[in-house]
Amino acid sequence: MNNPFQEQLLKAGLVSKQQVKKANQDKFSQHKKQRQVKGGVVDSAKLKARQAAEEKAQRDRALNQHKQEQARKKAISIEIDQLISHNSIKRDEGCEIAYNFEHRSKVNRIYVNALLKQQIVQGRVGIARIEGRYELVSYDIAEKIQQRNDKRVVLFKQESQQADENDPYADFQIPDDIMW
Repeated sequence: MNNPFQEQLLKAGLVSKQQVKKANQDKFSQHKKQRQVKGGVVDSAKLKARQAAEEKAQRDRALNQHKQEQARKKAISIEIDQLISHNSIKRDEGCEIAYNFEHRSKVNRIYVNALLKQQIVQGRVGIARIEGRYELVSYDIAEKIQQRNDKRVVLFKQESQQADENDPYADFQIPDDIMW
């Protein structure tokens, strides 16, 4: 026995060996319970730390995915700019006809000559936006741009020339030179 107080009580005959033994067992069980409680606190702290690490990892993954999406969009935008700048149809001072078109719910204007206007109406030339201005590109390039970002190009598809049998105005053709 390491407790001198218990030894003195035992020598004095105030307590029996069984009572001392029972007191030691109770003391041991109390210490054991306290260690378990402390272990439980440590486990809950570990659990909270693990949850915080998982949440941080999830936020990091979402942020990383967002950054990758932005980088992908920027790369596509640069690729579209290169397509437009390398393949734009050159217009000179002879382009005096103002051609009006709708793009993103706004009416815009581009100056073309008669040949380019005819090609736009027929759908052989598309209009693409680069750095706030509009340029003319061939139909193939306009389709490539539209596949990457349809908000950057205006394409006029040539409608089929089949006339409706019940159309009362089928005999009257609409002139192409109407300006609006």
